[in-house]
Amino acid sequence: MVLAAFGKRQQDGGPSEIPARGCPRYVREVAIREILPGVFHWTAVHPGIRIEVSSYYVEPARMLLDPLVPEEGLAWFETRSAPEHVLLTNRLHSRHTARFVEEFGCEVWTNREGLAHFGQGGEIRDVAPRGFRAGELLPGGIESHEVGVLCPDETAFLIPGEVAALAVADGVVRDADGPLAFVPDPLLGDDPEAVKRGLEEAYRRLCELDFDHLLLAHGQPWIGGARAALRAFAE
Repeated sequence: MVLAAFGKRQQDGGPSEIPARGCPRYVREVAIREILPGVFHWTAVHPGIRIEVSSYYVEPARMLLDPLVPEEGLAWFETRSAPEHVLLTNRLHSRHTARFVEEFGCEVWTNREGLAHFGQGGEIRDVAPRGFRAGELLPGGIESHEVGVLCPDETAFLIPGEVAALAVADGVVRDADGPLAFVPDPLLGDDPEAVKRGLEEAYRRLCELDFDHLLLAHGQPWIGGARAALRAFAE
């Protein structure tokens, strides 16, 4: 399982995502901004890996994606329609989910292949997600789609809207506003080229969906022309 290389514990007791070396970094934290109608993006420093990562709030679905608490704090969400759900693109992206659960009573969703990571006997004991199978429809009409390859629970989500967006986890990243890329080879296991081929195949399949924006967990979102960019990356 390739993603196991990302999962070492940090001093704060939480799991890491992708280690800092060779991964996307930004000049500064990005404040909450509306990037699409009803879709908000921000970055914050991950307490384990010490780099900035991206989080999203899909307000029409009352759904957080891979959330860290933004610089504006939890109070920002009290000025909006408060979140009701947290959706994880893979099990290592729980981030500050427990804080949102405590404050807002959010229901947490993760691919059922990653459920053993949570609860008693898991690394994250204070979060109890509901599991779904890739392909199932989630709250707000969000579609779940299998990616796999890096780990069985790596999942992409099609976010409905006037023009749909695709949310992805660790299989493809972006350094700030740069081109799409893989994480460095040392993070891709014993056969990085095989992993890349598997991810390329998964993303070519996802490019059959109708979307034009890409919401990355690591890197700035790609707004407009994202399906063409992902297809070119996967060829």
